[in-house]
Amino acid sequence: MVPFSILDLSPVIEGGTVAQSLANSRRLAQEAEALGYKRFWLAEHHGMRGIASAATSLVIQHVAAGTEKIRVGSGGIMLPNHSPLVIAEQFGTLAALFPDRIDLGLGRAPGTDMRTAQALRRNLDSGAENFPQDVIELMQLMGPPSPQQKVVAVPGTNSNVPVWLLGSSHYSAHLAGMLGLPFAFASHFAPDMLLSALEIYRERFTPSQYLDRPHAMVGVMGAAADTDAEANHIFTSMQQSFVRLRRGTPDAFPPPVDNMDGFWNEQERIMVEHTLQYAVVGGLQTIQARIADFLDLTKADELIISMPIYDMDARLKSVQLFAEAQQSLSFAA
Repeated sequence: MVPFSILDLSPVIEGGTVAQSLANSRRLAQEAEALGYKRFWLAEHHGMRGIASAATSLVIQHVAAGTEKIRVGSGGIMLPNHSPLVIAEQFGTLAALFPDRIDLGLGRAPGTDMRTAQALRRNLDSGAENFPQDVIELMQLMGPPSPQQKVVAVPGTNSNVPVWLLGSSHYSAHLAGMLGLPFAFASHFAPDMLLSALEIYRERFTPSQYLDRPHAMVGVMGAAADTDAEANHIFTSMQQSFVRLRRGTPDAFPPPVDNMDGFWNEQERIMVEHTLQYAVVGGLQTIQARIADFLDLTKADELIISMPIYDMDARLKSVQLFAEAQQSLSFAA
C-alpha cells in the first residue's frame, strides 16, 4: 500500500487568526494520525498573510506535542535562509523531544519574495548556489562526530534525523540521486518537470548509508467531499489563492465562491488549471480514480496531499475521504 501523508501550511483564513490556524494544524494532524497517515509535514513560507508556518520548527514542535506516532517534519525548511548549524540544533532538539518521529525535508528556494529573502539572509550571496555543500554540512552535523570535527551541534550531533530533498525542477533530483537521499517532488504546484525529474532521480540514484534504493514522494493538491460538486466548490478557495499569488496580491485564505468566472480572467484560468493539473478533487469514487491514475503515472513510493480548505470541518472530512480512498486502492491492488 502506498503511504499517504499530509503537507500543511497552517492556512490563515479570512476572518481568522494565527492562533486558530496553528490549533487547526494540530487538530488536522491528530485526525491524520488516527486515520493512518504516515507523515504530517509543514512548509516554510515568509511574509504571506495566509500562511502561519513561517517558524517551521516551532510549528513542528506544536504538532508533534499534540500527536503520538505520526511522523512530523518539514516540507520543507528552505536551507539557504539558515545556517546548517542552526537547523542541526533545531532538528536535533526536535529529535530528542520526539524520538524517531521527525523528518527534515530541505528546499533551496527562498519561500518568499526577494525583499523578504534579503531580510532573512542579510547576504543573498550565500544562497542557493551553496545548497549542496550546506546539505552535506548539515548531515555531518547531525551524524556521528569525528575526532577532527571543530564545530559540534548540541543538540544535533548523532541525532541522525532523516533528510529529504525537495524540488520542483531537475536540480534536487540530481542531487538527491547523487547523495542517495529520498526525494519529494512538488507536483502539487509545479507539474511540468515531474516525470523527467523522477526519471533523473531514479537513474542517478547511488545507494548510501541512508537509503539502498530510490524513494520518491509526489505531491498533489486535494479536496474531497461527499459529491464532486461540493468538492469543486470548496476547491475554489485554493484557485482564488493561486490567482492572488500570481497577481502579486496574496492575502488571507479566502472562502469558496459559487463561480470562479467573476474572479479570474481567461489567462488566469488557464494558468491555474495548468499549475493544478494534478489536483485530486471530487467525491470518493472520483478521487480514487484520480489517485490510481497518478500513482500509475509516477510509480511513486509515497503520496503527500496538501488540503488547504477554508472550513475546518470540510478539511477534516477531506482527510477522512482520502484515507478511505487509500484503503480502497490497497484492496484493489
